[in-house]
Amino acid sequence: MKKIILTGGGSAGHVTPNIALLPSLKDAGYEITYMGSYDGIEKKLISDFDIPYIGISTGKFRRYLDLKNFTDPFRVIKGFSEAKKFLKNHRPDVVFSKGGFVSVPVVRAAASLGIPCIIHESDMTPGLANRMCIPAAKKVCCNFPETLKQLPENKAVLTGSPIRAELAQGNKLAGLNMCGFSANIPVVMVIGGSLGAANVNKAVRDALPRLLTDFQVVHLCGKDKVDNLLLNTPGYKQFEYVKTELKDLFAMADIVISRAGANAICELLALKKPNILIPLPASSSRGDQLLNAKSFEAQGFSIVIQEDDLTTDMLVDKVHELYFTRQTFRDAMNNSGQMDSIKTILGLIEDAAGSDKDT
Repeated sequence: MKKIILTGGGSAGHVTPNIALLPSLKDAGYEITYMGSYDGIEKKLISDFDIPYIGISTGKFRRYLDLKNFTDPFRVIKGFSEAKKFLKNHRPDVVFSKGGFVSVPVVRAAASLGIPCIIHESDMTPGLANRMCIPAAKKVCCNFPETLKQLPENKAVLTGSPIRAELAQGNKLAGLNMCGFSANIPVVMVIGGSLGAANVNKAVRDALPRLLTDFQVVHLCGKDKVDNLLLNTPGYKQFEYVKTELKDLFAMADIVISRAGANAICELLALKKPNILIPLPASSSRGDQLLNAKSFEAQGFSIVIQEDDLTTDMLVDKVHELYFTRQTFRDAMNNSGQMDSIKTILGLIEDAAGSDKDT
């Protein structure tokens, strides 16, 4: 049986594309192991899939002054040693990495043992962790045509992002029952990300008195971000995070408000959900979400609100605008010609695994 190591973590966006690959990898006969941090969100998300999980030490490479900058390099070195020891004994045919800092010691350890690595960059510009892995990678997958220019020509492959097939198989009635919503009132779905989005959460909650006159709102607000004072508000339902039920919430939603992480917006595109994107500002990130949102806005897939411009009035106005013009956005997404990313990536994995056996 062929063996593959999946890695990636730190946020749900570094895990869900790996999860999307699982059915195809199993059908192709791979024995799958996941390697992540000791207690990161990746461990929690993978626990539902009956896959061996190997925890390693990891640290973050920061661009700003922090005392952890002096200790985290030692955690990364420890993680490299732990990963190398496991990989040497397990001897997988290939490693597939979705990024995040936990992937760095895994990919570098695999490369040191001659194990081929495929990595995936979701955003328009490669993140620091992936930039550290690119020299060790056999192929680098990406979502945006603009990204190809920033990658080594002999490694770059435009694949799109793997999307879980089950997301398109949701049940609208199940979503309505889960939230206690009426079938006669349109639904706005708010996705703040697995770690939450404080400014988006606040803006949505401030707008509730006006939004709830015309809409019902389901709010994925992030870990420990539920507002207990609003638990019994009619037409408003909060969740920290959902797993299998996400497909039913998507099926129920008429429009979506979201951050502009690459995996999140690729899911919105695949599901043809009209959306408002509120990207992380440059002051809080490396600016990748701003570029992602700009690309989707230019293609007619999204309305974009800059967080620095976000007000209650603007949010309410844009929600109404999006709802009443939603078919225009669906039409643009229907014409996008989405690629079969899972099939393309599986082909790269098979080629890499085969080349390892031939050498």
